[in-house]
Amino acid sequence: MGGGFEPPWGRRSIPLLGNQQAGPLKMKMERSRVVAVLGPTATGKSALAIRLAERFGGEIVNCDSTAVYRGFDIGTDKIGVSARKGIPHHLIDVVEPDEEYTAARYAREAAEVVRDILARRRVPILAGGTGFYYRALTRGLFPGPGRDVDLRHRLEQVAVRRGTAFVHRMLRRVDPASARRIQSNDLKRIVRALEVFILTGRPLTEHFADTVSPLPDVDMIAMAVHLPPPVISERVTRRVDEQFARGLLEEIRDLLERGVPETARPFGGLVYRQALELLHGVRDETATRALIAQQNRQYARRQLIWFRKEPNLSWLEGPGESPATIAAAIQLVEQRLRMS
Repeated sequence: MGGGFEPPWGRRSIPLLGNQQAGPLKMKMERSRVVAVLGPTATGKSALAIRLAERFGGEIVNCDSTAVYRGFDIGTDKIGVSARKGIPHHLIDVVEPDEEYTAARYAREAAEVVRDILARRRVPILAGGTGFYYRALTRGLFPGPGRDVDLRHRLEQVAVRRGTAFVHRMLRRVDPASARRIQSNDLKRIVRALEVFILTGRPLTEHFADTVSPLPDVDMIAMAVHLPPPVISERVTRRVDEQFARGLLEEIRDLLERGVPETARPFGGLVYRQALELLHGVRDETATRALIAQQNRQYARRQLIWFRKEPNLSWLEGPGESPATIAAAIQLVEQRLRMS
């Protein structure tokens, strides 16, 4: 894995990006490659990404919206340093919990990281399950109108009076595609989608067609891991039990004692939101574990629906850590490299 590592396709065939001197055919041949390991939660993406990094001399670029926050480790199932096997991991623990981290910022920073990895003759390997981040990086985000503070305040007040589910139904009437993508309790994203529609007269999803990728000169070798729903269910339930055993509640108490407000964005995500309710006495631990597992299963279904709509994804059947899946992924990458 050191400086003497020779990728299987040879060093000379991986040019730096931005060569504007070549003709059309040469430019096509010299396009750099990036590997992406995607898919629903609890499918073993991280394990597979690490094995591919070992095989191809790669570095991993996080593509998960929860792993960017410092201190939120157990509930996000963030891969620990010891489990990374010496493989560099990027865009993990990059912001404080009370900071706002957007898909646009992710796309900008991930593109910079990818270009840096390519410049060092290594292989960038995107790994994660946040489809919106992947789309922002590979297809771009439209600039959109700036924030309208008064409009946002009015929409938020509607949510206070009528409930978040009501404004989600408002969104469903004007932008069904965004309503399917955005959870009914995610007020921030609901308000933004409504804001875009009201200010531009067009649904948020229609604007996506006008976007440009921040990595237009890169070929993506993208794969997604798929498991049957019963297997996902069993793996999710086991993971929730492991999170509690590893000290999920203690991690939350420590974050609160350090002054992280309950309004911090990662506290509104899966696992942490339900665990906070447990600490507030909303339900007992048994019911909380069951609820977390149930909502993770629902989240996995939404992720699967999202990734099925992504173009040019190759699907792998089986958990990411299994030898058969690893072998299939290696074969896929090698085939795509030969085609290039």
